[in-house]
Amino acid sequence: MGFLLRLFSKNGLFVFFIFLQLIAVVLIFSRNSMQQSWIAGQSAAFNSWVSGYIDEGASYLKLKQTNDQLIAQNKSLMMQLYGKDAATNPEFRKVHDTVGGGQIYTFVDGEIVFNSINRKDNYFTINRGKRDGVMPKMGVMAPGGIAGIVINTTDSFSLVQSILSLNKIKINASLKKSGYFGTLTWRGDDSRIMHLSDIPKYVPLQVGDTIVTDGKSAIFPQGIMVGKIAGYEVDSKTGFWDISVELSEKMGKLNKIYVVKNLKKAEVRKIEDTLQATIKREK
Repeated sequence: MGFLLRLFSKNGLFVFFIFLQLIAVVLIFSRNSMQQSWIAGQSAAFNSWVSGYIDEGASYLKLKQTNDQLIAQNKSLMMQLYGKDAATNPEFRKVHDTVGGGQIYTFVDGEIVFNSINRKDNYFTINRGKRDGVMPKMGVMAPGGIAGIVINTTDSFSLVQSILSLNKIKINASLKKSGYFGTLTWRGDDSRIMHLSDIPKYVPLQVGDTIVTDGKSAIFPQGIMVGKIAGYEVDSKTGFWDISVELSEKMGKLNKIYVVKNLKKAEVRKIEDTLQATIKREK
């Protein structure tokens, strides 16, 4: 209290001056429409600024919910695009019958826990396992394209062999434009590039042509994006095209993934086993 008295006694005139100035400002803005309009405009601008930051904060807090909704929508779209048997749906990517038979693929969404891209044989771990129905030899894809194949599982996690693995993964892939198919492998030099072989050199090619999975295995459905042709030349050893494919999925940025479950895989394996038994008997 004594401090306040000393302050006012030393600065009384200055405080009284400030008090009179405040009264003058109040009188000016309360009795003049121009000043009132200016105050209203400044108040509206300030309120808009505060409201904008509040909306941004609310949107940020809803990112996880929005992301989960997008994942669910992606799953639903993939079921429509890839979930039908090609025999039931000749165009395959244009699904008109959503009720009939022919369902052969379903998908389990998950996230990357660990990932590597700088080794000769690369792996990544996902947060889905046996409890989610994930089993070895199931394909794994990301929103941008193929990513790998499951090689081991626990109850809650799975280890996936990345497509960036030297001579350990071979993917059946085809030229979307012409339908010619070959074998996609990684040569260990560039995490952005894989190579498509076994395409005859009389097949016309163009840089930028799309490469997709061809569906001739029980791992990936037909038509999943792989990448674009980045370059090509004739392999002098084989006489076939050696095609450089720039991957559509950036493997170093993997986050969300989908495990591909083939509902008819056991049936396919059963018929393939009968072929192996026939070959053994003939020998």
